[in-house]
Formats: sequence, C-alpha cells, structure tokens
Amino acid sequence: QVQLVESGGGLVQPGGSLRLTCAASDLTFRHYVMTWYRQAPGKERELVASIYNAGGEANYADSVKGRFTISTDKAKKAVYLQMNSLKLEDTAIYYCNARHSAWSEFDYWGQGTQVTVSS
Repeated sequence: QVQLVESGGGLVQPGGSLRLTCAASDLTFRHYVMTWYRQAPGKERELVASIYNAGGEANYADSVKGRFTISTDKAKKAVYLQMNSLKLEDTAIYYCNARHSAWSEFDYWGQGTQVTVSS
C-alpha cells in the first residue's frame, strides 16, 4: 500500500527556514511526479513546487520562486521542500502528492504537515 508521510513542519519566525520531507513507500519512485501543495485557512489548495523523478526541471509557484527548492533522493524515495525567507503568507498545511507520469489514476496524498510563520 502506497504511503506518503510528511514531516518537518512547525512554527518559524518570518525570514526563517524549514525543510519539509515526504517519505514514500511502495511505489516505483522514478515513474512519479512529486508535488508539494499547500492550503491556507479559507483558501483553495495550491501547487507550490513539483518535480519529475525521472528528470526534468522543477516547477514553482510564482509566490515561492527564489525562496523554495524542491529536490528528491531516489535512493531514499524522499522528496524535500527547502523553504527559506519564509513569509507570514506561507502559513498553511503542506501536502505531498505523488502522481504517476503515465497513469494519472495512480495519485497519492500524504496527511499534511502544518507550517506556521509568525512573529
């Protein structure tokens, strides 16, 4: 059974940094597009960053370009989101998603991890 488990969220001051981790199990990692989404209170879920495990450039939301970096460790089947220069508006629940590159019905979500940016 495929599982995605996020960790690394927490409370941080504006300007600070956090690194989120998403550990995947029971999937052929290289066939998947890995994406971080976030959902703030009262707002729709939005794409933050994505990367194709078989190669290719990462994609970022305009609001996080230059501050966030998505990366993967294929050996560990993990995807990371390094978040620097955090802003109040980055406060949200962050979710990890894995979607098969050829068969989109193979689509999995983690349980989410809370990131709170507050002074």
